[in-house]
Amino acid sequence: MGRTAVLLACLALVAAGCGSSNSSSSETAAATATSTTTIGGELDKLPKAPEPSGSAPALTGTSISDERAYLTAVFNDAQALWQHEFAGANVPYSPAKLTLFSGAVESSGCGAQADVGPFYCGANHGIYLDLGFFTLLAQRFGIGGFAQAYIVGHEFGHHVQNQTGLQKRLIATDQQDPAGKNARSVRFELQADCLSGVWAHSVYTRGALTQEDLAQALKAAAVIGDDFQQQMAGQRMESALWTHGSSAQRQHWLTTGFETGDPGACDTFTETTP
Repeated sequence: MGRTAVLLACLALVAAGCGSSNSSSSETAAATATSTTTIGGELDKLPKAPEPSGSAPALTGTSISDERAYLTAVFNDAQALWQHEFAGANVPYSPAKLTLFSGAVESSGCGAQADVGPFYCGANHGIYLDLGFFTLLAQRFGIGGFAQAYIVGHEFGHHVQNQTGLQKRLIATDQQDPAGKNARSVRFELQADCLSGVWAHSVYTRGALTQEDLAQALKAAAVIGDDFQQQMAGQRMESALWTHGSSAQRQHWLTTGFETGDPGACDTFTETTP
């Protein structure tokens, strides 16, 4: 498979630590019951995100250096928010670490990765951003700007899940209840989308973040939705193969986080998804 085809496939893999869990969105009663007892109120401990107080990061050009500067600025802003959130809840926080790469990277704790797109490595708290992925997203789908920030925010959402113990509890519950693993994986990814929206709430005023900006992010959420990816591949729509949720689900939870600014509103495990 060529690099372009691989990266297109990886649009669906904005992953939860060293790649994506193999999961579906089928939600049996047993899986749902287990999910609600797994997650609890960890995110409720975090305060509502503050309103924007300064200028939002901006992509000022099209060069690689401009891209690197923008992604780094978004990363630093998200880091500052979650440090503030955890401090406000008196919960320990270990900072995430940023790595920008193109094509391939060696990640401590998660091994060598090639043509994988952006991913989070829970073993070393690393957020890895593939510059080629963002280039392809812009060239193939015309998506850039705030949509890139949304994806960085999604990876930070996985870091928050790791820091609050949600990721560890998810893994433990998956081992105890393999039948419910697929449904929980989808909800885990949707929660990261919602947490990305919480970060956006703290950075972009309702006026400064235009409808076009939000539309770009929602378009990115749609493109990396499992149903869209199946259509792109000419496959039959089969929710049992989904790993990250449908486009509508991803859009719903990104918007929920942005509009509320409340991490507690991101309880995708007990709330009904679209």
